[in-house]
Amino acid sequence: MSVVDYNTLFKVAEIIGGKEAVKIVETMSEVDETTDEEIVAKTEINLNEVRKILYKLYDHSLVALRRTRDKETGWFIFHWRLQPDQLEGFILNQKKLILDKLEVRLEYEKSHDFYYCYTSGCKPVPFEEAVELVFQCPICNKPLMHFENSKIVESLTNKIEQLRKELGG
Repeated sequence: MSVVDYNTLFKVAEIIGGKEAVKIVETMSEVDETTDEEIVAKTEINLNEVRKILYKLYDHSLVALRRTRDKETGWFIFHWRLQPDQLEGFILNQKKLILDKLEVRLEYEKSHDFYYCYTSGCKPVPFEEAVELVFQCPICNKPLMHFENSKIVESLTNKIEQLRKELGG
């Protein structure tokens, strides 16, 4: 795996589980397979946290797991390994989720008329809500005026087009 791919994997790990996840992935990148206890020994992150992060990474298919049984205790031993080849699929899936959310937001922006007091910290409200508020901002109590959201619509449309191209659609 190239350095760039590992950098991407570390960034994704950080998003999923924070700085501890990066330490865990770095430790795992040095070996083919490891146990949670070995990760604890190398990272000094407590066992419960290591397991929690490993399961989060597992939920996204970024790590795989193999179980064996300890012959003396009968307990299961979990052997973990990175699955960097799943990184691209994870990223594509995240892009699809973002695309879906952006499309919903674009539809909302296109189908509503907004009003705004133009005060920092306040937000535009749809016409129906503005009517209920008698065109007074619910935060600062200033009058609400029509808000032109064409730049938001344009920005969302551009981002959606960009994501569709990246996803091959």
